Amino acid sequence: MSIYPLSLKLPSAASDRPMSVDIPLRRTPAANSFKDEGYELQEVYFSNVVSTLAKFAVNPRSNRERSSLIILIISEKTGNHPMSVLHNRISNKELKARMLLETKPRTTVSFYRYFTLAEPQVFRDHLYRQFVKLGVFGRVYVANEGINAQISVPTERYDDFKNTLFNAHPALEQIRLNVALEDDGKSFWVLRMKVRQRIVADGIEDENFNPANTGHYLQADQVNQMLDDPNTLFVDMRNHYEYEVGHFENAIEVPSDTFREQLPMVVDMLQKDKQKNIVMYCTGGIRCEKASAYMRYSGFKHVYHVEGGIIEYVRKAKEQGLALRFKGKNFVFDERMGERISNDIIAHCHQCGERCDTHTNCKNAGCHLLFIQCSHCQQKLAGCCSKICQEELALPVEEQHRRRAGRQNGMKIFNKSKQLLQTNMPMLSSTKLEQ
Repeated sequence: MSIYPLSLKLPSAASDRPMSVDIPLRRTPAANSFKDEGYELQEVYFSNVVSTLAKFAVNPRSNRERSSLIILIISEKTGNHPMSVLHNRISNKELKARMLLETKPRTTVSFYRYFTLAEPQVFRDHLYRQFVKLGVFGRVYVANEGINAQISVPTERYDDFKNTLFNAHPALEQIRLNVALEDDGKSFWVLRMKVRQRIVADGIEDENFNPANTGHYLQADQVNQMLDDPNTLFVDMRNHYEYEVGHFENAIEVPSDTFREQLPMVVDMLQKDKQKNIVMYCTGGIRCEKASAYMRYSGFKHVYHVEGGIIEYVRKAKEQGLALRFKGKNFVFDERMGERISNDIIAHCHQCGERCDTHTNCKNAGCHLLFIQCSHCQQKLAGCCSKICQEELALPVEEQHRRRAGRQNGMKIFNKSKQLLQTNMPMLSSTKLEQ
């Protein structure tokens, strides 16, 4: 072990903005394993500390190890863990319980924008701090190509949220916000904000692809007009389980579980229809906007997409007194799992075949399969997708944990056309789940 003087040059006053600090580790006579080096720690918070000098014992095996120790010392000197504000550290179970006990109303909203973001991590951390202060829950993805978010905001702070978002970046000024069509305020219980390579995983690697070369926007009245045009095809760019419970009249399904798979599939499916009008849509607009650019990149000339997706279409149609041409439910990726658009129930229980459009996850935590289940089958199988899962759910908790150990994780989805996808639980190979 060797002793290294650690010199920290800190700000002269407390700050609630991110900053960078250079921390030189000076070589001492007893330490000849490395030369003078400068390390930069980004996004570190300090509270009422001007400067400090610390000595500590460390075996300098790696730069990462030294950086971790430096962070620890900063934490001790300030009384604040520097990363605590940037990530949630409370269990999901506790957070969900807190959310369910909340009595103040919340507003569920989604938004996205494609724009160039030079430093997504810095942007993410800054926005995360602001959203935490506002009590925002939800899921936000940030990338060099923009932002994609589905969140819930305390209704009393909604105006503050809008001001914060609009001022977070010039490209976000007056960004369209899709407010949920049905909302009980219980859509999310934790804020998760991640930096990703793309805000929507598309699998596109060709550098010549231009995501800004999109199709033409369609408003609600134009959507209804084009639905009656025999030379127009409507293409649903959502996953199969979304399409199953609701879609526009006569819309084409691209039967896949991922947007990445759908892009090449839809090009192949419509090769003979390049002269027709192609209208693409999705929940809030983010997938169909990129899909429209991909279709144009693939040689399609007459490409359109529904502005704001299903959510904005329904809102505008109701405001303007237009006929709603979307049938069934709009699937959403939160605790609600769906918004009722029309009274039509176009799906069926995956276990008994009765008309039903209620999605649920198998109550066996070792399965968690997403499928459609009616109330009768829910009672019969205790919310499970099969007798196998029902039997496993009845086992002692320790035995359930033992059985889950070693199983592959990942989202498991029931697909009527593909049977069970990615499931680790043994099932019957029939169209319906085991009854």
